[in-house]
This record gives sequence, C-alpha cells and structure tokens, in this order.
Amino acid sequence: MKMLHMVVVTLVAVGALNWGLIGLFNFNLVEAIFGPMSGLSRVVYILVGASAVYFFATHKKDCKICSGK
Repeated sequence: MKMLHMVVVTLVAVGALNWGLIGLFNFNLVEAIFGPMSGLSRVVYILVGASAVYFFATHKKDCKICSGK
C-alpha cells in the first residue's frame, strides 16, 4: 500500500507541476516530453487524474494530521 501511495503522490505532484508551468509560462511539460496529445500523453493525463481522485478519496484516512491520529 505504501508503494501505491508513493506512486499516487508522485503523479499528483507531476500534475500540479505541469499545471503550474502551464499557468506561469504556457509550457506543457507532458506534451514537451511525449508530444501533443499523443497516446502516451493521454495515458499520463489519465493516470494523473485517477491518482488525484484516489488521493482525495483516501487522504483523510492516510494523513495523520487530517485523521486526527
């Protein structure tokens, strides 16, 4: 479960970094690496989105601060 958590956090961080770069510099890191809306870019976007959903669905249970542990 720890490995899944680390993958999810990494993908959420990649997504956040990418959106920051788009907002600040109009630079899309994912498209720069994999090509504009290539199949691989779409896979990355889907994985980042799914990771965000998983992260928010399980965060309170996993987080010591939010769960009050």
